[in-house]
Amino acid sequence: MSNRFRVSNTIIRRFEDLGLSLAAVLRHAGLPLSLFDQERILVSTEELFALYRGIAAASQDPAFGLKIGTEERVERYDPIAIAALYARSFRDALQRMARYKQLTCPEELHVTEHADECRVRFEWLLAQEDEPALLTDLCFAWVVEIARRGSANAIQAKRVEFKRPQAERALYEAHFGCPVEFGAPSNVLVFERADLELPFVTHNADVLAIVAPQLEAELAQQLSQRTFREQVKATLKKTLAGQRPELRAVARELGVSTRTLQRRLTDERATFQQLILSRVPAVGRHLPG
Repeated sequence: MSNRFRVSNTIIRRFEDLGLSLAAVLRHAGLPLSLFDQERILVSTEELFALYRGIAAASQDPAFGLKIGTEERVERYDPIAIAALYARSFRDALQRMARYKQLTCPEELHVTEHADECRVRFEWLLAQEDEPALLTDLCFAWVVEIARRGSANAIQAKRVEFKRPQAERALYEAHFGCPVEFGAPSNVLVFERADLELPFVTHNADVLAIVAPQLEAELAQQLSQRTFREQVKATLKKTLAGQRPELRAVARELGVSTRTLQRRLTDERATFQQLILSRVPAVGRHLPG
């Protein structure tokens, strides 16, 4: 996973289309005025947060994050959004969004199912502070736009939970079309669990056959550059979130057989056991003997 965020030229054009002064944004953000002149714009998590605080200050528009996240022009979609839009179902779309996020930035999209709900949450892996409200708005609007467009508006959010204090309730409830809660433990976008199985009317196998293999190849190359120990640790972190880790689950996530994982962990056994046992002592019996 990259430790930098790439700021796309399409989103910069989106700022300009909405009448936002890029110079004003950078001044408010305390970032170099030449930042957007670079061919490849890469920023740290801290700089990204500063950028979106600068956008909020320069725009003075509480709906600006929602507007950025609701892109109607498909030609401006990035490859991840295209793969999601042309997926088979909402579940497939969310899985692709979460999987391919690994390619672009130190951010994870978590999708959890409980009872009759599906909860979507973004995690900023290198953040030392809460993400700006405008950035949360953008991310949630992005997911909702994919869901609505892909399902021809059959999928709507069930509830939005914001960590922030109450503000602009009517604005958010009008945009998301559902109740909005403030002062929540974390920022979460909630859907009906049954909606995960709804097929996308935008599904296009031919487009996916072009886009997905390229994304998978880039992901495989990126993962291969990480040590196996790093991959196991990252996978454990993901599988330990809300469930008991098992060897076969880790192997499946890494795309290897349990036998291959056991063999490759021979030199890593002590670290592997120590990591799991320190987090969930009761699951030691799931390790290879």
